Amino acid sequence: MIRVRATFEKCGRAKYISHLDLNRCMLRTFRRSRLPIWYTEGFNPHPYYSFALALSLGFESSCEILDFNLNEELPFDEIKDKLNAVMPEGMRIVKVAEQKQKITAIAKAEYSFSLVSDEADGLFEAVQELIASPEILIEKKTKKGIKTVDIKPDMEILSCTKGEKSVDVTMYLPAGTQTNYNPTLFIEALRRAADISFEPCNIRRTAILCEDNLVFE
Repeated sequence: MIRVRATFEKCGRAKYISHLDLNRCMLRTFRRSRLPIWYTEGFNPHPYYSFALALSLGFESSCEILDFNLNEELPFDEIKDKLNAVMPEGMRIVKVAEQKQKITAIAKAEYSFSLVSDEADGLFEAVQELIASPEILIEKKTKKGIKTVDIKPDMEILSCTKGEKSVDVTMYLPAGTQTNYNPTLFIEALRRAADISFEPCNIRRTAILCEDNLVFE
């Protein structure tokens, strides 16, 4: 059994494919690719594959991780080409390699997004004030119900710049087996703190990282 890790893009219309539908989509993709996929054993054999992190509906990504097993060894470029030949619109394999790290090594993800407003100057000031605040409290849905969490300690702003009609932000947020945040928490906190109309757009996951900020492989 050969363990393989593929990195793929999910953008354009594909950002509206839910995580549940993504599983069905990959099942069809594997079957069409005719790759020697390893199947689970038992009464209902099915191709074994898994995604490192679920991506929120409407988000784009350039770094999604897909793990799967093959019954025989093939060149990574051949695997990549066979999958890309049958991938749906908006999805593309950018890299295929061996699985080097366990999923538990994932600690954070990098996101970029834009906040579009006719009052970009005022919005930029509001974003700066929120970033500088001692805490950013937000209600988050958990398995045990709604919980108030402070996302400030686990959030790292990499850049925040003002455009003509937007504020563009790049940040690290925790991701992995323990804690998962996404930019909508920060955006919701900003809506409560700022009396300015704005719309988030182009939310994109740009990297999946380990604790030391190295790219997960």
